[in-house]
Amino acid sequence: MYTLLKTEGRARRGEFQTPHGIIQTPVFMNVGTMAVVKGAVSSIDLETVHCQVELSNTYHLHLRPGDQVVKALGGLHRFMNWRKPILTDSGGFQVFSLSALRKIQEEGVTFASHIDGHRIFMGPEESMEIQSNLASTIAMAFDECAPYPSTREYMQASVDRTTRWLERCAKRLRLLNSDSDTLNRRQMLFGINQGGIFEDIRVRHAETIAAMDLDGYAIGGLAVGETHEEMYRILDAAVPALPQCKPIYLMGVGTPENILESVDRGVDFFDCVLPARNGRHAHVFTNSGVLHLLNARFELDGSPIEPGCVCPACQQHTRAYIRHLFKAKEMLAMRLCVLHNLFFYNNLMKEIRLALDEGRFQSYKKAKLETFAAARPTKS
Repeated sequence: MYTLLKTEGRARRGEFQTPHGIIQTPVFMNVGTMAVVKGAVSSIDLETVHCQVELSNTYHLHLRPGDQVVKALGGLHRFMNWRKPILTDSGGFQVFSLSALRKIQEEGVTFASHIDGHRIFMGPEESMEIQSNLASTIAMAFDECAPYPSTREYMQASVDRTTRWLERCAKRLRLLNSDSDTLNRRQMLFGINQGGIFEDIRVRHAETIAAMDLDGYAIGGLAVGETHEEMYRILDAAVPALPQCKPIYLMGVGTPENILESVDRGVDFFDCVLPARNGRHAHVFTNSGVLHLLNARFELDGSPIEPGCVCPACQQHTRAYIRHLFKAKEMLAMRLCVLHNLFFYNNLMKEIRLALDEGRFQSYKKAKLETFAAARPTKS
């Protein structure tokens, strides 16, 4: 159940009650595709950096270690020792990202495994069954994330098929949740709005799936090549057409600036690989811009990544030491930068929630964007 606590313009402050705890929104979900955040980050670490929701991927866990294995071990929560909510992506994004290895049909999608090339079929029913075996808190509907750019004709056909797939997902999950053998019989389902950069297709699809009264709704198919201005234009059109009494999730987004702009347009949930991926390459987020710790100017820098930050990396180590670890190719370097970046993102969301609680989100957003803009571009 989603409870709206406060609004400021279209920005929303809420709470989302789930079988694994209450999620304070707006929220950034920390991406652990294979039931782990890349960079030697444990579930205990996720607690330390104030993660509320972990996100894992259906397609990847189906391949390795196998969803049946995870089910036999008690589901993802027990498998990775994480008590809080978990959202599982449906495998639909792999319809986009593995375009050279798949074939789309009405029944579903046939993939060639990116690991060993063996053929895999996944449709709405299979995706729901895998996610039910994983026993995640929130299951995402199986959809097609259409490529950018796509023609209007292709996009409309894709969206129509995604709608039919959503109906099949909802029917299958209802059956699975009524099965006594199911690990999480209260598993939630989020539908996904598609339509590329065509506003009218987006709005019609949003209105269609809104009528299905799902647990939540996502906006997919953005951050795949379009400009930021195009993304914001689509959010301005699509978000108001989705149920305002349910959480709204913008998939795969994004930069701190993207998040601030999207919260202002009514988005509640976010996820992105950016903080972990950048951290593994020595790029760290700060309120003074993005720093590249491999730069020579940090060789004798005895300050933390960001003065005043209370993350585990900043509390215990210096820029000079972390730079040395990268130069020595020590895994601890990646771990420390990933921890810092995840903390930065989770703390950004905490600040956003506080600003909404106190009725000052617009001034907070303005000041934050000005700070980020003043620091850009930063090559150091």
